[in-house]
Amino acid sequence: MKFDTVVLGAGIVGVCVAVHLQKRGRAVALIDRKQPGNETSFGNAGLIQREGVYPYAFPRGLGSLLRYARNQSPDVRYHADAMLQVAPFLWRYWRNSHPATHAEIAKSYATLIEHCVSEHRALAADAGASALLRPIGWIKVFRNTAARDAEITLAERWHREYGVEFETLDAPRLQQLEPDLDKRLQGGLRYPQSDSVSDPNALVTAYARYFEALGGRFFIGDADTLREGWQVDTRDGPISAASAVIALGPWSDRASTRLGYRLPLAVKRGYHMHYAARRTARLNHPILDVDHGYVLAPMARGIRLTTGVEIARPEAAKTPVQLDAAEPIARTLFPLGERLDPEPWMGRRPCTPDMLPIIGPATKHQGLWFAFGHAHHGLTLGPVTGRLMAEMMTGEPTLVDPRPFRVERF
Repeated sequence: MKFDTVVLGAGIVGVCVAVHLQKRGRAVALIDRKQPGNETSFGNAGLIQREGVYPYAFPRGLGSLLRYARNQSPDVRYHADAMLQVAPFLWRYWRNSHPATHAEIAKSYATLIEHCVSEHRALAADAGASALLRPIGWIKVFRNTAARDAEITLAERWHREYGVEFETLDAPRLQQLEPDLDKRLQGGLRYPQSDSVSDPNALVTAYARYFEALGGRFFIGDADTLREGWQVDTRDGPISAASAVIALGPWSDRASTRLGYRLPLAVKRGYHMHYAARRTARLNHPILDVDHGYVLAPMARGIRLTTGVEIARPEAAKTPVQLDAAEPIARTLFPLGERLDPEPWMGRRPCTPDMLPIIGPATKHQGLWFAFGHAHHGLTLGPVTGRLMAEMMTGEPTLVDPRPFRVERF
């Protein structure tokens, strides 16, 4: 079976790359070991973060570092046996998180973020999935005034620099929007330009079905069999293509390493669990508890609690201690009922030390392309990444300058 392009990875990024290439007349094969949207894209907070112009930085304050070093914080945990392996990455991540460097990184990152909502809405409309997008924004809530004031200062800066809109919520206004939240909260901060998704897996599935409706083909296959000449094995037989896109999220380094690339990709793990709401309680927006670093998001399945970051060996066994630590705190924020999942879900976020994704052509092989490393914003940046990749691969003018995301920077 011969195609113009084979896309490895059917998460949100890979599916969007495949859609945009197929729309431009390429014959595309999309390959994954599972059905689309059933790995990292399955378990996020469902936020399309138009406000996310500054990617998530490594904490640099001494107080934060000492708190995390105790390894008891609900928002960041680490496995001691992984720290030596990940130390070089964390050192580079910490250096790139210097305020001046972070501000320069944001100038590039914001060019992608600027288009995240509009590209999702356009793709969802084409895929008949607009009902899965909620144009209601999302809310940060505060248990103390110091955290509230610090976040408002950040929001004001983002507004000045990048036009990010925000609404400051005093306690009465917050209770008006979310009457079932803890009455002791010291207010909130709403980002109205962002969308949220009621079922991320369903959204990726809808985009994949649209890809197939355009004439694309999806195959269950093994990315580890990728070889030069861009051949890969699937359940339906071998596939060959003139070009290949590695969009395997946290597994992208495995594929790229076998081809001779040494890219500083690391993994931040995270967990989620769904809950029923007690009695008639209702959650209207995704809510971030700023003081404790977890999100509660209303989903089709129930209220999804998503945790912060776990640093561990990528294939280490699940250790959902963050979820266990966050759950009782979350129950004071909102009246959660029983757990709805048989066990916690765990996912892996693919991260680069400069917080920018890798998007563009490989340097050592003709016809090989990379699209991974989106960290916390894979869902947010899937469609705009797909469009940018397709524009580069077909020689069209690009929506944004792709140079900051090139692999050569490493």
